[in-house]
Amino acid sequence: MTLPLALPLLPSPETASIQPDRVVAEYAGPVARYDEPVWPLDPLIANPSAETRRIYWATFPQAMEAELRLLTHRMINTELPEKFLIGRHPSWRTRQSAGSIYGTSRMWANFAHWLTARSIPTLASCTPDLFREYSAQLVREHGLTRNSVQHYLIALVRLWVFDAASPRPIGICEPPWSHEGIDDYLPAETGGGENGTEPISPATMGPLLIWALRTVEDFAPDILSAWAENRRLHIRAQHARATARTRAALDAYLNDLAARGAPLPAIQYPHRVVAAGTYIAGLTGAPPTQVNHRIRLPHWSRYRDLHPGPCPLSIPIWGRIDGRPWAEAIDFAEAAGLMRHLGTACFIVLSYLTGQRPGEALGLRTGCCPDPGDGRPLIYGHVFKTARDEDGNHLSRGQMRDVPWVAIPPARRAIQVLERMVPADSLLFGATAHDFPKHRTYPGALNRPTMNRRIEDFITWASALAVRSGRPLEVIPQDPHGAVGTERFRRTLAWHIARRPGGLVALAIQYGHMRTAVSAGYAARSRDGIHDLLDVETARATADTLAALHDDLAAGVGVSGPAARRAIHAAAQAPTFVGSIRSARQAKAILRNPSLAVHDNPHAFLMCVYNRDKALCHRVGTRDTPTLDRCVPACANIARTDQHAAQLSAQAEDLEKQAASELVPTPLADRLRQRAESLRNLADQHHRNRAADLEETTA
Repeated sequence: MTLPLALPLLPSPETASIQPDRVVAEYAGPVARYDEPVWPLDPLIANPSAETRRIYWATFPQAMEAELRLLTHRMINTELPEKFLIGRHPSWRTRQSAGSIYGTSRMWANFAHWLTARSIPTLASCTPDLFREYSAQLVREHGLTRNSVQHYLIALVRLWVFDAASPRPIGICEPPWSHEGIDDYLPAETGGGENGTEPISPATMGPLLIWALRTVEDFAPDILSAWAENRRLHIRAQHARATARTRAALDAYLNDLAARGAPLPAIQYPHRVVAAGTYIAGLTGAPPTQVNHRIRLPHWSRYRDLHPGPCPLSIPIWGRIDGRPWAEAIDFAEAAGLMRHLGTACFIVLSYLTGQRPGEALGLRTGCCPDPGDGRPLIYGHVFKTARDEDGNHLSRGQMRDVPWVAIPPARRAIQVLERMVPADSLLFGATAHDFPKHRTYPGALNRPTMNRRIEDFITWASALAVRSGRPLEVIPQDPHGAVGTERFRRTLAWHIARRPGGLVALAIQYGHMRTAVSAGYAARSRDGIHDLLDVETARATADTLAALHDDLAAGVGVSGPAARRAIHAAAQAPTFVGSIRSARQAKAILRNPSLAVHDNPHAFLMCVYNRDKALCHRVGTRDTPTLDRCVPACANIARTDQHAAQLSAQAEDLEKQAASELVPTPLADRLRQRAESLRNLADQHHRNRAADLEETTA
């Protein structure tokens, strides 16, 4: 394959590693020279929450460093030839994002190390057979997934094409998969990406969201007041000057403590106790140096060691748990940590209850959720993952989202809390503003690794608070799939919407079935909505329901109800698609098949075998999905299994026990018995009419 060659001047040691036309407008820092040992990629990044990327040339094999430095420079500063893109997948772009450039350079380095280990001194000596051997080793020895291997192989195609377009080609041969096709070099599909991310388990997500909501809605006023008081004391101590009057005020304060036998405010370290100098200085008006000098006197030093105490801030505690204050007081030393937890709680609420990707939430700015006056606020922000310029290349600064996110009340309150935590006209998660207590200067927003750590810290803090508050059942258990992180909230929202129809999302927020106030905000015209992810989760929920029914039927479980025959027919198809739903296209194919529309509704002890022409849950018009929180007993779409009948009987027994209690008023007891009798009748009706297979049902 012949490629057009672009022949700019070769870079000199003083040449900029990133040319001026590639530097984003938001960047005003230095740019590394070509010969420097480290190339920061910050000049390419305008996304406020993107991770810092640096290419360290010491990590490349020395024998090939010069070759790879030249090719990396070309990858950063030139475009892939247009002719090369003909026939390629539409996802190929002439330019890559900073993150992709960094990832590609690391893959080049790994390949170069592999060649060096085989005593191959230059990239020009690589042969098609070596390329084949390397691709096989990626699968055989490293066990990489199909998606990861594909990234490696595409990176090596880029290595070849940038060399072919170089003014001084090394002579790298074309990788065989470039012209033979890549599929034969990839392992079997195992899923991955956003659809392959494991949702957070309900046992973890439930209490995590509960504590995040409590922190945002109940504790936030106390935490913000405590931080304001902490800052006031800090500023007073910082500006204090030693005088006879401040010495007298300090002595009066200390003598009063001694007279009452009260503890002296101190900070306890693992091996020593130190007087809280700044706190005492803020209370008395004496400078910290004067406080520390006084405490060093033998009398007060002994008193400190014998009577160390907390540093309570003089603010009222308004937040309540079960009618009791959530904290007796907030300590001076706790305020910064509580502010970090408050910011983390806001992120959890926003990420989970809007379906935003982590970078989208971290990129929000103050004023992003104005009051519309009609009670339906929206969140305006940028998308980054799919942002493209007119040539289809990635836009690091992102693009304003075509369709705003829906702001249900808890999400809006989280934004309002964040707006009190950061300066006006700034990022809601600005790294400088959220660096408590020092507010050191950092560019952009908190990044994902930092937020990942803060989420784990929040879980530890909230669990400890649950124990202190006498609520051990609200301790946040470890998720079976590892750390919660920032990436899993969006998938978990889709999972809960699809699998908790008509119920509570993580036991805390009411949603409708399948398409909710959240998902409805992602219109079809949106370039980056959550509909595809919802479709995948809904299809997987359907597949799981049918697979369970298929296994039950094989074990002799019976099915009853007007839709029993349709349910059994649908279950017969389950083996053909269970475990195969990895893409939105596959999901849509299942959801469009009316014969597979079976939705389990554990709240009503039934399955809905949905046919919209027969549905009684829709009084006006028709929909493509049932409203499972409005199931009608006489509906022709109902089917029940033996398990549903057992649940009906168990619920009837529980209601009868409640009715028998002396504490239950007679009218209520009568209603409970009537409800129990109705449930028992449904269970008996199931056992009279159950069918165990398709032949029985048809007959």
